[in-house]
Amino acid sequence: MLTFTLILAALLLDRLLGEPRRWHPLVGFGALIDAAERRGYADDRRRGAWLVAGLVIPLVLFSAWLAAPAWGWAVELLLLYLAIGWRSLAEHGRGIGAALVQGDLPQARQRVAFLVSRDTQDIDEQEISKATVESVLENGNDAVFAPIFWFVVAGAPGVVAYRLVNTLDAMWGYRNDRYRHFGWAAARLDDVLNWIPARLTALAYALAAGGLEGTRRAFRCWRRQGTVWKSPNAGPVMAAGAGALGVRLGGAAIYHGRSEARPDLGEGSDARGVDIDRALDLMRRAMGIWLAVLGIGALIVMM
Repeated sequence: MLTFTLILAALLLDRLLGEPRRWHPLVGFGALIDAAERRGYADDRRRGAWLVAGLVIPLVLFSAWLAAPAWGWAVELLLLYLAIGWRSLAEHGRGIGAALVQGDLPQARQRVAFLVSRDTQDIDEQEISKATVESVLENGNDAVFAPIFWFVVAGAPGVVAYRLVNTLDAMWGYRNDRYRHFGWAAARLDDVLNWIPARLTALAYALAAGGLEGTRRAFRCWRRQGTVWKSPNAGPVMAAGAGALGVRLGGAAIYHGRSEARPDLGEGSDARGVDIDRALDLMRRAMGIWLAVLGIGALIVMM
């Protein structure tokens, strides 16, 4: 029951406070990653793996030590709160939606650039909407559901390990000339840590579709489209989410000046600005399902 209570408290803190505007630990960790890359980069898988281990393991052990005393629950609450980025994701998404409503495409492009890695300087309203919905669905797993999953499984060390690896993957996990080998370990470890939570997130999206037809469509898209996406975890999450919403995502996008062909995800019409709020609402309903399951599990354990 303590774990469930801490999850509720962390979600409440995120809702009330959002992410810290200054001194966020992940910002500091990002600077540490940059320094490690500058000093230790080599086009070599082994070098990248050693750096990942050196960056992650000491901090995970330190979090375990901090959470060990009787008052360790407070440390666990703080670390889980810092790992969750739900309010920040919602604020970014709604800000983009508001800019689209006002017809301010430059502002929408500027805002969406904070969420995605593709080129955004010339994309139109439809592409902005599609990119934002994709990001909301995918980051729903990365910044909300997966941290909670690893907190349930392994407490403070679990959530710290997941969030650090996820940050490393965001910075090194690219399939380009610089990071294909150096970032291999970060990308593969992130794939492993996300495999189960991503599929639980996709399941929750499907069940939260709001009707039997939407749920069937979400499962159909997950089964047919989720496995052909370039990421083994983002594919199921976004395919199920797109199916639940009844919109089309994916398709060609420009990365670093080059057009990249991507499979289509979902069914129906192309995503529009109004679908950003619909995606955020889907996340909320999916979290309700997770909390219901976790609450029932906590009660069973107490009996």
